[in-house]
Amino acid sequence: MGKNVANKLGKGISPQQFVDGMTKNQDAFKDWGSRFEWANAEDREFFASLNNRDDLRSVIIAADWCGDVVRNIPVVFKALELTGMPVDVLIMEEHLDAIDQFLTYGGRSIPVVLIVDTGGAVLGQWGPRPTYIQEPMAAFKQANPDRDAADYQEKLAATRQEIGRRYGEGTAYQQLIVSELRELLASV
Repeated sequence: MGKNVANKLGKGISPQQFVDGMTKNQDAFKDWGSRFEWANAEDREFFASLNNRDDLRSVIIAADWCGDVVRNIPVVFKALELTGMPVDVLIMEEHLDAIDQFLTYGGRSIPVVLIVDTGGAVLGQWGPRPTYIQEPMAAFKQANPDRDAADYQEKLAATRQEIGRRYGEGTAYQQLIVSELRELLASV
């Protein structure tokens, strides 16, 4: 039996309500969103082509304090907007039962972007970061299972630095999100 979030459909807020309600990082969030551009017409057409499907929904678990939400969710919002699918944004702290179904390495990492059917069955999941940017954290977690190790925090800081480097200063990383979301949506 797969995961299901039927009890969360219609319980979230809209993308616009999420942005309007941000008490932290709102300017940065809007800035990343305003800098988004479709890298090619084919991607744009793919997302727009989903407009004729009424069987898909998205549930996004997020919070305004999270740097990965601020970098990634503006792109997710722009891409999903073209699909016309309903989007429920769940503030993590208000929906711990939801995030606890979708832990990353045993922790609550956001954002979590879910593509579900009208009955809430989870068809696909994306997040918290594009794969290339997430690789250092995956390697770190595998190599450092003991959170109490003397050098754990130091190595974690170095890993976060590498993640920042992979995000880069510009918007190139945004195309990774578009590509991964497209791949995910093409498979559902």
